[in-house]
Amino acid sequence: MSKFYDELVEGLNEAIAFASGKDTGARVHTIDVPVIDVAAIRAKTGLSQSQFAKSIGVAKGTLLNWEHGRRRPTGPAQVLLAMIARRPSVVTELLRAA
Repeated sequence: MSKFYDELVEGLNEAIAFASGKDTGARVHTIDVPVIDVAAIRAKTGLSQSQFAKSIGVAKGTLLNWEHGRRRPTGPAQVLLAMIARRPSVVTELLRAA
């Protein structure tokens, strides 16, 4: 096969070995994102629940679950909310520029 294919297979095999607890010499990077108070962040923006949910691209039900502690935002949503916490106008500014 191609060199790319061989490297891809090798990488996948290393990932599987690492996930199963084997020492593969892999470098692991972690990023700590603080616990997020979604209701407080939304309050800083001055938006209603519906407006805020729409502005960040999530369903209102998802936002309600976050605000009431039934679920926690993860991944990109967590990072976006952390950014909004630092600068509440960031979403409006970016969407206005688009």
